[in-house]
Amino acid sequence: MAGKGRQDKIKGKAKEMTGKVTGDREMQAEGQLDQARGEAKKTKAKAGERIQETGRAIKRDQT
Repeated sequence: MAGKGRQDKIKGKAKEMTGKVTGDREMQAEGQLDQARGEAKKTKAKAGERIQETGRAIKRDQT
């Protein structure tokens, strides 16, 4: 899970800040979108790990 979406979040924050400083609202919005994309990747990875953990727990309980 470590690092999943982190690059998008960092890139997005940089774009958002650059957009704020330069007054470029489109770049600012792109940065926010990149950050949201990074958060979604992180959430997806976390959900996948929990599904795998649940599957392993079910297998242990069946044996």
